[in-house]
Amino acid sequence: MNTRLKKLNLSTLSFGVLLLMMLLGASCSKEKDKTKVYDSPEAIPVSREMIAELTSPPNVPKPTGRRKAKKLIVNMEILEKEGEMTDGVKYVYWTFGGSVPGSFIRTKIGDEVEFHLKNHPDNKLPHNIDLHAVTGPGGGATSSFISPGHEAQFSFKVLNPGLYVYHCATAPVGMHIANGMYGLILVEPEEGLPEVDREYYVMQGDFYTKGENGDRGLQPFDMKKAVDEDADYVVFNGKVGSLTGDNAITANVGETVRLYVGNGGPNLVSSFHVIGEIFDAVRVEGGDLINENVQTTLVPAGGAAIVEFKVDVPGTFILVDHSIFRAFNKGALGMLKVQGDDNKKIYSGKQEEGIYQPEGGGIQEMPAEEGVATTEETAKTFEEKMEYGKATYMQTCFACHQAEGQGIANAFPPLAKSDYLNADLNRAIDIILHGKTGEITVNGEKYNSVMTKQDLTDEEISNVLTYVYNSWGNSKKEITPSMVASRRNVH
Repeated sequence: MNTRLKKLNLSTLSFGVLLLMMLLGASCSKEKDKTKVYDSPEAIPVSREMIAELTSPPNVPKPTGRRKAKKLIVNMEILEKEGEMTDGVKYVYWTFGGSVPGSFIRTKIGDEVEFHLKNHPDNKLPHNIDLHAVTGPGGGATSSFISPGHEAQFSFKVLNPGLYVYHCATAPVGMHIANGMYGLILVEPEEGLPEVDREYYVMQGDFYTKGENGDRGLQPFDMKKAVDEDADYVVFNGKVGSLTGDNAITANVGETVRLYVGNGGPNLVSSFHVIGEIFDAVRVEGGDLINENVQTTLVPAGGAAIVEFKVDVPGTFILVDHSIFRAFNKGALGMLKVQGDDNKKIYSGKQEEGIYQPEGGGIQEMPAEEGVATTEETAKTFEEKMEYGKATYMQTCFACHQAEGQGIANAFPPLAKSDYLNADLNRAIDIILHGKTGEITVNGEKYNSVMTKQDLTDEEISNVLTYVYNSWGNSKKEITPSMVASRRNVH
């Protein structure tokens, strides 16, 4: 009896094990089906239809995660619109979706994209779109050429994961790109990208204007400068200051940040760098190759990169093109503001907010050298003097003396309620004209640094000093160009 029971138990156990193995096998088979990798991207089937979420910089759409490939409908409108390049400088941008760069497009490998491109009836020119993510003639350009008031539709399947540029390819191609017609399209792999805490969209471009950097008014495009690659502005996201001050991107200590970095060009290569950070990972040229522990990454014109890093300490981290005069004098500068607790083991130094600021296009020289004056439109009223003076201040003086004239402790003296400034008007004019070295005392504090001479016109100096003297609790003096002219040969 016992022997028979033992045999029965063993038989039952064997059957149970066999059943369990069969169930596990079926489960694994189902799991494999769920994660099936197709032989080629074009073989990936699509399920359902969805409208693509499009975002303006610096925002990006939600990650695709592990969603299946879909029929993705992209609706994009071309708009020619006037905007501001920097304070007092207007420019007519040609845009995809109303922003420079154009709307960010986020797709999944295997998606079948149905692209609707509309050229607003108020526009003056025909346009099209070339997406570097497209396998096909012109990247879609041959199928999308449209006049104002018309719409083009074409479809493509995304076959290669990566971060790709798109741009207008209507002749003259360089002019259309130079006026802001570029953006990024992301193709995520089947498994999606690894999760991060923050994602932002940053794209560099170079602009060419009839006037010089900072010349006021509506500035038209200058084809000769563009051909000569002599950029007046090199900026992130279409304008000077697009990522500074209240427009800065943000994060918290301990978070991981991913930047989708593009370069629309049309001419200049970007040496992208974040001051005070090291990139943990860089997807080189937006592709599969990943470099680690990178300080600066090259982003070619018409190319892109994905950079990721963890922020370990609080403060303001500065985004630049490390071809550094482009950053501080032509506009390729942004800010990442990080909040949270200090980590003294990583960084214990005193943090000075605001040292890294745009310096504008003003040409500066050491005090011993001679300058060359240029011309500037004339302010006809006190209000115009204040307006023009503020613009010159923000382009030339802001980096050292700060937005409210507060200066930087132990480095640059304050202009606000400045006893040194208010005591001698001619001395103030002389310092701007000729520069100054050596120790001075301002409001009881000693400063010993160099004030470079400024290559500004009499008009510009009179405006900026009028602005300074009538701001921040100073003596309300008004300076005229003739007062400046009388001091030019005194030094």
